[in-house]
Amino acid sequence: MLSLSIREAPMAADGFQFAFTPQIEEETAPAWERVKRHVTPMEWRAQAPLIAEINRLKREKDAVILAHNYMTPEIFHGVGDYMGDSLGLAKEAAKSKAKIIVQAGVHFMAETSKVLSPDKTVLIPDLRAGCSLAASITGADVRLIKQRYPGLPVVTYVNTTAEVKAETDICCTSANAVQVVEEAARLWGVDRVILIPDEFLARNVARQTDIKIIAWKGRCEVHERFTAADIAEIREAYPDAEVLAHPECPAEVVAAADFAGSTAAMNDYVLTRKPRRVVLITECSMADNVAADAVDTEFLRPCNLCPHMKRITLENIYQALLHGRHEVTVDPAIAGRARLAVQRMVDLPPPATPARYDLVKARHHVDVELI
Repeated sequence: MLSLSIREAPMAADGFQFAFTPQIEEETAPAWERVKRHVTPMEWRAQAPLIAEINRLKREKDAVILAHNYMTPEIFHGVGDYMGDSLGLAKEAAKSKAKIIVQAGVHFMAETSKVLSPDKTVLIPDLRAGCSLAASITGADVRLIKQRYPGLPVVTYVNTTAEVKAETDICCTSANAVQVVEEAARLWGVDRVILIPDEFLARNVARQTDIKIIAWKGRCEVHERFTAADIAEIREAYPDAEVLAHPECPAEVVAAADFAGSTAAMNDYVLTRKPRRVVLITECSMADNVAADAVDTEFLRPCNLCPHMKRITLENIYQALLHGRHEVTVDPAIAGRARLAVQRMVDLPPPATPARYDLVKARHHVDVELI
């Protein structure tokens, strides 16, 4: 148990003070057990009262919190009701009977939740929590792409705005992108598919299929910064470490890794294989959150922070619940078309094997056509 010799009383923006009392300590003890390797006792004394109050407000207001894998541990394990990747969170929210959804993630995720749960109130704690990848393309861009490549199906990564989803044929995730591309080619009777907006995801998919890929030059500002040299340095320092990369990384990074896949796939890899040492080539908080369940694995930390994800804090989650800010809305006409693109993906049978971007390392480099 934590010592109560120091009684911090952090003040919320509305002037309400929270004290770290024995009752708060008891209420938050399960969460503390999960985060104590990554949060200091002093930090926890400030965080635990907010966590307890947020959890009380959730019950009072009939709300749930969707915590993305890139949230910091005190959010992910302290107040998250559903934890995972963006699409998984939105699907869980759609099943929930709660009236209010608080998106502990970025704006396109909140939009996806609203698209799949149009009758629920969706809140995002900070409107500035955006995404470089989602911002790289607009609905108008997609309309121009379709004019340039008439008759070709447009596959859109879920990391996009509702406006972009509404202009496309079917969505994909990093876990099922190969399956969706091949199914779209089959249904449209073509050998070329447009896969937007992530250039690196498109390049990594192209190495696993005979379908020709037309791509957009969108990139995640977190994953594009990783290099093959980073992995070489890791291997030199830690020869026994297993390296897992997200497919939004450059193709040469994926090729240098031992395994690549979505955040959910990386989580499953660690929990199933139980490596002694592992490196997750993705956003920093991912490792902290997986480590709570992988206590025998040492996580190395050559990661990059997402400045947008880090805009979400316990403080603004509390304010979102207390004051109902900031509500995310989607034009019903856009939402209906975007929902169709997502639903087409959801209706596909699960892939026999989730995309593992390391399985084609021996394959010759396959280029894509960049728009």
